[in-house]
Amino acid sequence: MDQSSPDLAWYKSTLSGTNNDDCVEVASLPGGGWAVRDSKNPGGPMLRFTPDEWQAFVGGVKDGEFG
Repeated sequence: MDQSSPDLAWYKSTLSGTNNDDCVEVASLPGGGWAVRDSKNPGGPMLRFTPDEWQAFVGGVKDGEFG
């Protein structure tokens, strides 16, 4: 699936404000999982995560594993 696919609805955290520096956007993928891209390069590469990988990542963030 192309990053610019109209089927993907990209979201950026409201905590990012109006400044696009150092922001990522996420989109739910058809069939499950999530995609992540750099907001400064929306046509560039994206990372794809299965539902299990995404849950592990979110759990790690909540547990402070990346702080």
